[in-house]
Amino acid sequence: MKKITKVIIPAAGFGTRFLPQTKAMPKEMLPIVDKPVIQYVVEEAVNSGIEDVIIVTGYSKRSIEDHFDNPSAELVNNLRAGKKEHMLDEVNKVANLANFIYVRQKGAYGNGTPVLAAESILGKESFAVMWGDEFIHSNPPRLKQMMKAWEKYGGVMISGVRIETKDHLSRYGIADLEHVEGKVYKIKKIIEKPIPDEAPSNLATHGAYILPPDIFPALRNVKPGKGGEIWLVDAINILRKKGIPVYACEIENGKYYDTGNKLEYMKTIVEFALTHPAIKDPFKDFLKKLKI
Repeated sequence: MKKITKVIIPAAGFGTRFLPQTKAMPKEMLPIVDKPVIQYVVEEAVNSGIEDVIIVTGYSKRSIEDHFDNPSAELVNNLRAGKKEHMLDEVNKVANLANFIYVRQKGAYGNGTPVLAAESILGKESFAVMWGDEFIHSNPPRLKQMMKAWEKYGGVMISGVRIETKDHLSRYGIADLEHVEGKVYKIKKIIEKPIPDEAPSNLATHGAYILPPDIFPALRNVKPGKGGEIWLVDAINILRKKGIPVYACEIENGKYYDTGNKLEYMKTIVEFALTHPAIKDPFKDFLKKLKI
Protein backbone atom coordinates (compact mmCIF):
# COMPACT_ATOMS: atom_id res chain seq x y z
CA MET A 1 0.00 0.00 0.00
CA LYS A 2 1.37 3.40 -1.01
CA LYS A 3 2.41 5.55 1.95
CA ILE A 4 0.57 8.74 2.86
CA THR A 5 2.68 11.77 1.87
CA LYS A 6 0.07 14.56 1.58
CA VAL A 7 -2.11 16.30 4.13
CA ILE A 8 -4.93 18.81 3.71
CA ILE A 9 -5.19 21.43 6.45
CA PRO A 10 -8.45 23.41 6.19
CA ALA A 11 -7.83 26.99 7.32
CA ALA A 12 -10.61 29.01 5.71
CA GLY A 13 -12.97 29.45 8.66
CA PHE A 14 -13.98 32.83 10.05
CA GLY A 15 -12.89 32.17 13.63
CA THR A 16 -16.03 33.78 14.99
CA ARG A 17 -15.43 32.50 18.54
CA PHE A 18 -12.35 34.73 18.76
CA LEU A 19 -13.76 37.95 17.30
CA PRO A 20 -12.70 40.74 17.21
CA GLN A 21 -9.16 39.26 17.36
CA THR A 22 -9.80 37.17 14.24
CA LYS A 23 -11.37 39.92 12.14
CA ALA A 24 -8.06 40.36 10.30
CA MET A 25 -5.90 37.64 11.88
CA PRO A 26 -6.47 33.93 11.13
CA LYS A 27 -7.46 31.86 14.16
CA GLU A 28 -4.85 29.34 13.00
CA MET A 29 -2.17 31.98 13.62
CA LEU A 30 -3.07 32.54 17.28
CA PRO A 31 0.17 32.00 19.23
CA ILE A 32 0.91 29.23 21.69
CA VAL A 33 3.76 31.07 23.47
CA ASP A 34 5.99 31.68 20.41
CA LYS A 35 4.54 29.45 17.68
CA PRO A 36 1.15 29.69 15.96
CA VAL A 37 -1.34 26.86 16.36
CA ILE A 38 -1.05 25.79 12.72
CA GLN A 39 2.72 25.28 13.06
CA TYR A 40 2.11 22.61 15.70
CA VAL A 41 -0.25 20.90 13.24
CA VAL A 42 2.28 21.07 10.40
CA GLU A 43 5.09 19.80 12.64
CA GLU A 44 2.99 16.79 13.66
CA ALA A 45 2.32 16.01 9.99
CA VAL A 46 5.99 16.34 9.01
CA ASN A 47 7.14 14.24 11.96
CA SER A 48 4.73 11.56 10.72
CA GLY A 49 6.28 11.44 7.25
CA ILE A 50 4.19 14.01 5.35
CA GLU A 51 6.01 15.77 2.50
CA ASP A 52 3.32 17.96 0.90
CA VAL A 53 1.16 20.24 3.05
CA ILE A 54 -1.95 21.56 1.29
CA ILE A 55 -3.44 24.47 3.20
CA VAL A 56 -6.94 25.53 2.10
CA THR A 57 -7.32 29.21 2.86
CA GLY A 58 -9.81 32.02 2.45
CA TYR A 59 -10.19 35.75 2.95
CA SER A 60 -7.65 37.39 5.34
CA LYS A 61 -5.48 34.25 5.58
CA ARG A 62 -2.41 35.61 3.78
CA SER A 63 -0.36 35.65 7.00
CA ILE A 64 -0.40 31.83 7.00
CA GLU A 65 1.39 31.81 3.66
CA ASP A 66 3.82 34.46 4.86
CA HIS A 67 4.59 32.47 8.01
CA PHE A 68 5.71 29.38 6.09
CA ASP A 69 7.57 31.40 3.43
CA ASN A 70 11.27 32.27 3.47
CA PRO A 71 12.07 35.21 5.78
CA SER A 72 12.34 38.62 4.13
CA ALA A 73 15.75 40.12 3.38
CA GLU A 74 15.03 42.86 5.93
CA LEU A 75 14.39 40.32 8.70
CA VAL A 76 17.47 38.29 7.77
CA ASN A 77 19.68 41.40 7.83
CA ASN A 78 18.18 42.56 11.13
CA LEU A 79 18.80 39.21 12.85
CA ARG A 80 22.34 38.97 11.52
CA ALA A 81 23.13 42.53 12.58
CA GLY A 82 21.83 41.75 16.05
CA LYS A 83 23.85 38.51 16.18
CA LYS A 84 20.63 36.52 16.53
CA GLU A 85 21.59 33.65 14.26
CA HIS A 86 19.69 31.17 16.44
CA MET A 87 16.46 33.05 15.65
CA LEU A 88 17.35 33.07 11.96
CA ASP A 89 17.81 29.30 12.11
CA GLU A 90 14.35 28.99 13.63
CA VAL A 91 12.53 31.00 10.94
CA ASN A 92 14.44 29.25 8.17
CA LYS A 93 13.48 25.90 9.67
CA VAL A 94 9.80 26.84 9.52
CA ALA A 95 10.03 27.65 5.80
CA ASN A 96 11.68 24.32 5.06
CA LEU A 97 9.37 22.03 7.03
CA ALA A 98 7.60 20.76 3.90
CA ASN A 99 6.47 21.59 0.38
CA PHE A 100 3.58 24.02 0.93
CA ILE A 101 0.66 24.29 -1.50
CA TYR A 102 -2.13 26.83 -1.05
CA VAL A 103 -5.67 26.55 -2.38
CA ARG A 104 -8.53 29.02 -1.97
CA GLN A 105 -11.79 27.57 -0.70
CA LYS A 106 -14.84 28.05 -2.89
CA GLY A 107 -18.37 26.76 -2.60
CA ALA A 108 -20.70 25.98 0.27
CA TYR A 109 -19.57 26.42 3.86
CA GLY A 110 -18.71 23.32 5.88
CA ASN A 111 -15.73 21.14 6.76
CA GLY A 112 -16.16 18.96 3.67
CA THR A 113 -15.73 21.83 1.21
CA PRO A 114 -11.98 22.45 1.78
CA VAL A 115 -11.28 18.74 1.24
CA LEU A 116 -13.07 18.85 -2.11
CA ALA A 117 -11.14 22.02 -3.03
CA ALA A 118 -7.86 20.05 -3.06
CA GLU A 119 -9.08 17.22 -5.32
CA SER A 120 -7.06 18.27 -8.38
CA ILE A 121 -3.81 18.14 -6.36
CA LEU A 122 -4.42 14.69 -4.88
CA GLY A 123 -5.67 12.75 -7.89
CA LYS A 124 -6.05 9.07 -7.00
CA GLU A 125 -3.97 9.12 -3.81
CA SER A 126 -5.13 8.46 -0.29
CA PHE A 127 -4.30 11.41 1.97
CA ALA A 128 -4.61 12.84 5.47
CA VAL A 129 -6.76 15.69 6.77
CA MET A 130 -5.95 17.65 9.94
CA TRP A 131 -7.72 20.75 11.25
CA GLY A 132 -5.69 23.94 11.52
CA ASP A 133 -7.02 25.12 14.90
CA GLU A 134 -6.52 22.03 17.10
CA PHE A 135 -3.87 19.42 17.66
CA ILE A 136 -2.89 16.40 19.73
CA HIS A 137 0.49 16.27 21.42
CA SER A 138 1.54 12.62 21.52
CA ASN A 139 4.51 10.30 21.26
CA PRO A 140 4.66 8.89 18.64
CA PRO A 141 2.76 11.59 16.72
CA ARG A 142 -0.97 11.02 16.31
CA LEU A 143 -0.85 10.88 12.51
CA LYS A 144 2.03 8.41 12.58
CA GLN A 145 -0.02 6.10 14.81
CA MET A 146 -2.92 6.39 12.38
CA MET A 147 -0.70 5.68 9.36
CA LYS A 148 0.59 2.48 10.95
CA ALA A 149 -2.99 1.28 11.48
CA TRP A 150 -4.10 2.38 8.00
CA GLU A 151 -1.22 0.53 6.32
CA LYS A 152 -2.62 -2.66 7.84
CA TYR A 153 -6.37 -2.11 7.46
CA GLY A 154 -6.85 0.52 4.70
CA GLY A 155 -10.26 2.17 4.29
CA VAL A 156 -10.97 5.34 6.25
CA MET A 157 -8.99 5.92 9.46
CA ILE A 158 -10.08 8.53 12.03
CA SER A 159 -8.22 9.53 15.17
CA GLY A 160 -9.99 8.65 18.41
CA VAL A 161 -9.70 10.28 21.83
CA ARG A 162 -11.34 9.04 25.03
CA ILE A 163 -13.60 11.63 26.67
CA GLU A 164 -13.37 10.97 30.39
CA THR A 165 -15.87 13.64 31.49
CA LYS A 166 -19.36 12.39 30.67
CA ASP A 167 -20.87 15.87 30.30
CA HIS A 168 -18.34 16.64 27.56
CA LEU A 169 -19.57 13.85 25.27
CA SER A 170 -22.14 16.20 23.73
CA ARG A 171 -19.31 18.33 22.28
CA TYR A 172 -18.05 15.68 19.86
CA GLY A 173 -18.91 13.01 17.33
CA ILE A 174 -19.02 9.78 19.37
CA ALA A 175 -18.49 6.42 17.69
CA ASP A 176 -20.46 3.20 17.98
CA LEU A 177 -17.55 0.73 17.92
CA GLU A 178 -16.55 -2.85 17.27
CA HIS A 179 -13.10 -3.78 18.57
CA VAL A 180 -10.68 -5.05 15.91
CA GLU A 181 -7.23 -5.26 17.47
CA GLY A 182 -5.18 -3.30 19.99
CA LYS A 183 -6.23 0.33 19.71
CA VAL A 184 -8.05 -0.10 16.38
CA TYR A 185 -11.85 -0.22 16.21
CA LYS A 186 -14.32 -0.55 13.37
CA ILE A 187 -16.86 2.26 13.38
CA LYS A 188 -20.47 1.18 12.90
CA LYS A 189 -21.73 4.77 13.03
CA ILE A 190 -20.85 8.19 14.42
CA ILE A 191 -23.40 10.13 16.44
CA GLU A 192 -22.76 13.86 16.33
CA LYS A 193 -22.94 15.58 19.72
CA PRO A 194 -25.14 12.98 21.48
CA ILE A 195 -26.95 13.42 24.76
CA PRO A 196 -24.40 11.97 27.23
CA ASP A 197 -26.72 9.18 28.43
CA GLU A 198 -27.34 8.12 24.82
CA ALA A 199 -23.70 8.10 23.69
CA PRO A 200 -22.68 4.65 22.34
CA SER A 201 -19.14 4.93 23.80
CA ASN A 202 -16.79 7.58 25.14
CA LEU A 203 -14.50 7.58 22.08
CA ALA A 204 -14.65 10.86 20.18
CA THR A 205 -13.66 10.51 16.53
CA HIS A 206 -12.35 13.77 15.18
CA GLY A 207 -9.26 15.87 14.54
CA ALA A 208 -7.44 13.82 11.91
CA TYR A 209 -8.46 11.54 9.06
CA ILE A 210 -6.89 9.31 6.43
CA LEU A 211 -9.19 9.20 3.42
CA PRO A 212 -9.26 7.35 0.09
CA PRO A 213 -9.85 9.26 -3.18
CA ASP A 214 -13.41 7.82 -3.17
CA ILE A 215 -14.24 10.64 -0.75
CA PHE A 216 -14.37 13.19 -3.57
CA PRO A 217 -17.39 11.83 -5.49
CA ALA A 218 -19.04 11.23 -2.12
CA LEU A 219 -18.54 14.87 -1.17
CA ARG A 220 -19.98 16.01 -4.49
CA ASN A 221 -23.12 13.97 -3.77
CA VAL A 222 -23.54 15.05 -0.15
CA LYS A 223 -26.63 17.11 0.53
CA PRO A 224 -26.22 20.10 2.86
CA GLY A 225 -26.67 19.00 6.45
CA LYS A 226 -26.90 20.84 9.75
CA GLY A 227 -26.70 24.60 9.22
CA GLY A 228 -26.85 24.13 5.44
CA GLU A 229 -23.19 23.04 5.50
CA ILE A 230 -21.32 20.25 3.71
CA TRP A 231 -20.11 17.87 6.42
CA LEU A 232 -17.17 15.51 5.93
CA VAL A 233 -18.76 12.90 8.21
CA ASP A 234 -21.77 12.68 5.85
CA ALA A 235 -19.46 11.81 2.95
CA ILE A 236 -17.65 9.24 5.14
CA ASN A 237 -21.01 7.64 5.92
CA ILE A 238 -21.67 7.33 2.18
CA LEU A 239 -18.40 5.40 1.82
CA ARG A 240 -19.28 3.18 4.77
CA LYS A 241 -22.64 2.30 3.21
CA LYS A 242 -20.82 1.39 -0.01
CA GLY A 243 -18.69 -1.12 1.85
CA ILE A 244 -15.53 0.89 2.50
CA PRO A 245 -14.56 0.13 6.11
CA VAL A 246 -14.23 3.03 8.54
CA TYR A 247 -11.90 2.63 11.50
CA ALA A 248 -10.94 4.59 14.60
CA CYS A 249 -7.38 4.57 15.87
CA GLU A 250 -7.37 5.41 19.57
CA ILE A 251 -4.36 7.66 20.12
CA GLU A 252 -1.92 6.52 22.79
CA ASN A 253 0.21 8.78 25.00
CA GLY A 254 -1.58 11.85 23.70
CA LYS A 255 -3.42 14.94 24.88
CA TYR A 256 -5.95 16.86 22.82
CA TYR A 257 -5.75 20.67 22.61
CA ASP A 258 -8.86 22.41 21.25
CA THR A 259 -7.36 25.81 20.52
CA GLY A 260 -10.50 26.92 18.67
CA ASN A 261 -12.18 27.35 22.06
CA LYS A 262 -11.30 30.41 24.19
CA LEU A 263 -11.02 28.66 27.53
CA GLU A 264 -9.14 25.64 26.15
CA TYR A 265 -6.86 27.98 24.20
CA MET A 266 -5.88 29.80 27.40
CA LYS A 267 -5.30 26.49 29.19
CA THR A 268 -3.05 25.40 26.33
CA ILE A 269 -0.94 28.57 26.54
CA VAL A 270 -0.44 28.12 30.28
CA GLU A 271 0.47 24.44 29.93
CA PHE A 272 2.98 25.05 27.14
CA ALA A 273 4.46 28.08 28.91
CA LEU A 274 5.16 25.88 31.93
CA THR A 275 7.34 23.62 29.78
CA HIS A 276 8.98 26.29 27.60
CA PRO A 277 12.75 26.25 28.33
CA ALA A 278 13.16 30.03 28.15
CA ILE A 279 10.30 31.10 30.43
CA LYS A 280 9.02 28.14 32.44
CA ASP A 281 10.69 29.01 35.76
CA PRO A 282 9.82 32.74 35.92
CA PHE A 283 6.33 32.01 34.61
CA LYS A 284 5.79 29.41 37.32
CA ASP A 285 6.94 31.94 39.95
CA PHE A 286 4.49 34.49 38.52
CA LEU A 287 1.57 32.08 38.76
CA LYS A 288 2.41 31.21 42.36
CA LYS A 289 2.24 34.89 43.32
CA LEU A 290 -1.20 35.45 41.82
CA LYS A 291 -3.95 36.05 44.37
CA ILE A 292 -6.64 33.79 42.94
